[in-house]
Amino acid sequence: MKLKCVIIDDEPVARRLLREYAEDISFLEIVAEAENPLKAQITLDQEPVDLIFLDINMPKLTGLEFLRTSNSLPMVIMTTAYAEHALDGFNLDVLDYLVKPFSFSRFLKGCNKAREYHQLRIGAGKNAEPTENYFFVKYNGRIEKVFYNDLLYVEAALNYVVLHTTSNKMIVYLTIKGIIEDLPATSFIKVHKSFIVNMDKIRSIEGNIIHIGNHEIPISQNCQDDVVKSILKDRILKR
Repeated sequence: MKLKCVIIDDEPVARRLLREYAEDISFLEIVAEAENPLKAQITLDQEPVDLIFLDINMPKLTGLEFLRTSNSLPMVIMTTAYAEHALDGFNLDVLDYLVKPFSFSRFLKGCNKAREYHQLRIGAGKNAEPTENYFFVKYNGRIEKVFYNDLLYVEAALNYVVLHTTSNKMIVYLTIKGIIEDLPATSFIKVHKSFIVNMDKIRSIEGNIIHIGNHEIPISQNCQDDVVKSILKDRILKR
């Protein structure tokens, strides 16, 4: 499986070098090039993209501004001459940060990281029940393992989600729609446009409020009956 890639850089020479590097890597496919993020957005809106090679200093909208203002993006590898922005990049959850001029071997290392992360994400396929009892997310510049049984609930916030686990909170740049597809439907249910809960962790339901430990999670009013029925199905004792 090839990673579909987009190059965003205002310098033609830089775009050409990235394309030549990518053409020598069997698992990469360049589907589009753009001189700024605004033009690249057309491609991102029209077809699936797995990886973006993103410059920082560009007219109209910088690479960092693009990351801050985008709700959902594929994996991103920064390719820039400005080493001082590396911390900003990793805080925005970029997968790797390449400082120009970089060698082919350094480029390959970043691309291998992208492939490994992509393989971890897709697992056995989004539509299949997971065979493992965990999943991986990119968090604080690392790839972290999260066990399904440790995940209490998921909360959407702006362009990221918060994973509330038994031990901590993890802010990751995913969408609520994307993460529900990767969670086992037998244990997790979306109860609100901004919340997914682990049904095994529910302590009680009171009105439109779900209690998980000391946390209170709202249920959407327009689907409260359906949500409660789904949660209680085969879980409530009968006379």
